[in-house]
Amino acid sequence: MIKLGFIKKDNYTRCMNSAIYSLAMREHSRFEIYNKLSKKDYVEGVDLQALLDELEEKNYINEERFAESFVRYRVSRGQGPFKITNELRRKGIGSSLINRVMQDAEADWFDLATKQLEKKYGNTKSADFKEKAKRMRFLSARGFDAEVVRAVVG
Repeated sequence: MIKLGFIKKDNYTRCMNSAIYSLAMREHSRFEIYNKLSKKDYVEGVDLQALLDELEEKNYINEERFAESFVRYRVSRGQGPFKITNELRRKGIGSSLINRVMQDAEADWFDLATKQLEKKYGNTKSADFKEKAKRMRFLSARGFDAEVVRAVVG
């Protein structure tokens, strides 16, 4: 009978493996990976900035690829530009990259808001002011700007 012992890895390798595992599940921003790794108990003595630099050099972390993927996914879920932009900021993406990715998304926000409203309320028109306000709040919470909301709700 052969006994296999656990191989004890150094902290840097454990952090690297953890980061690669997270990145294999989905794209992450540098900020997200930093936050995940900084909570690990084996981060002690590891230069996280150097580790993140290495991940970027190997193109495992790519902020532009992350942002494009994030925007595509959120648009497919019917979210508006304000909500997407705010979430990207919270994930550590810079304003210039956010602006570029949002312009490249070529989303028809009016059409997207219309579809979200129809999905939630059907093709019925709002009967009174209270119902109209409710629909406007719904679209605003989804991240659509006031101009689009007013145009869609009517």
